[in-house]
Amino acid sequence: MSTIDSYMAPVPLDKASRLINHGPTVLVSARHRGIQNVMAAAWACALDYLPPKLTVVIDSNTATRALVEGSGQFVVQVPTVAQLQLTYDVGTRSLHTDVEKLAHCKVELFDIDKFDVPFVSGCSAWLACKVIPEPHHQQQYDLFVAEVIGAWADTRVFSNGRWHYETADPSFRSLHYIAGGHFYAIGNALDVDMTK
Repeated sequence: MSTIDSYMAPVPLDKASRLINHGPTVLVSARHRGIQNVMAAAWACALDYLPPKLTVVIDSNTATRALVEGSGQFVVQVPTVAQLQLTYDVGTRSLHTDVEKLAHCKVELFDIDKFDVPFVSGCSAWLACKVIPEPHHQQQYDLFVAEVIGAWADTRVFSNGRWHYETADPSFRSLHYIAGGHFYAIGNALDVDMTK
């Protein structure tokens, strides 16, 4: 386990939805009974502001799903362009068949006091989540609803409640998965003329 990055700063919970409302591919990490794992998820969405909530699809065949169900908590992270290979690798390798998955995928984890979940180093945002039990949605649709109980972001790309992709190093841009190993990075900022 590594220590918290010096650029990592808390994000007020009323701004937590802004960390994923642009639709990035995310990393989901969880721990239960000493076992931890990280997977990629393309379907994650902000759901509410206060208390902040999100949804994420976690397939029933993944090892991470059992850890989330066992512990009732997980972390959603926003990986960066610099983590393209890592994101693809954790999304295509399974802990079921590779007990050294995290080492093979070069995942570095760290802990934060008062949160019993593993956080992935190098991301641009982290949302610690507590599952809101919705058994029907979980079983029928693999859809998990969770309350965000802690949020942080890398100040080099997120500050004052907003992303700054247009001024940050391009390696901090978020990833958006399409299919077959094909991703896009978030594009340029566009602002509406609000005086009209």
